Amino acid sequence: MQHEAESDDSFAAARAKMLEEVVQEAAEAAGWTGRSKLRPEVLKALDRVPRESFIAPEDAAEAYANRPLPIGCAQTISQPFIVALMSDLSGAGPGKRVLEVGTGCGYQAAVLAELGAEVWSIESVPDLYASARRRLQGIGYPGIHLRLGDGARGWPEAAPFDGILVTAAAARRVPPALIEQLAPGGALVCPVAEGGSLGSLFGTPSQRLHLIEKDLHGVVSKRDVLPVAFVPLIETV
Repeated sequence: MQHEAESDDSFAAARAKMLEEVVQEAAEAAGWTGRSKLRPEVLKALDRVPRESFIAPEDAAEAYANRPLPIGCAQTISQPFIVALMSDLSGAGPGKRVLEVGTGCGYQAAVLAELGAEVWSIESVPDLYASARRRLQGIGYPGIHLRLGDGARGWPEAAPFDGILVTAAAARRVPPALIEQLAPGGALVCPVAEGGSLGSLFGTPSQRLHLIEKDLHGVVSKRDVLPVAFVPLIETV
């Protein structure tokens, strides 16, 4: 995809440093994740998405820091390593149908689109939904399907999905509707707050990233990937 930001090379060094740190963190987290390397195409997608376009102008100097940043409405843009890991675990790629729960600023959706996936993304906060729609269309991602609503319900009429990513922490369990909407052979990645304690915005003490896989016969398996810290998932179901 072609983006206006590609003509501006002022972030090249910061972007390269971010990618180096993501690769290093993947190696360091291998004991948790079971994989020491991310797919090369995931790193290429991360390299192509202009992260500075998804944050406030006053935070642009920190655009490629390997950490979450505030985006308003008590929400954050996720740490690049976590974005890369979740994209990798989901199996997103050309021809894959992927659902994202929690559009936020639109960064994760853009990375999935760069991987060649067809993306459906749901946001529950009206202001974030509106700004993400404008932003994604403005910088070259008009094909991402966006919806304002309760992400825990999924997107039934577009299901099943080959991959599902939840970018906020669910309380106690992965929303059942999302597991139902996962296609055989698919993967669902979702942070879950153990005991239902979601904690504060940046101080979430007991969240685990869960990987749910559904085999070709529809049998579901689950494993914990690593400890994480996400904002709470807003559910009305």
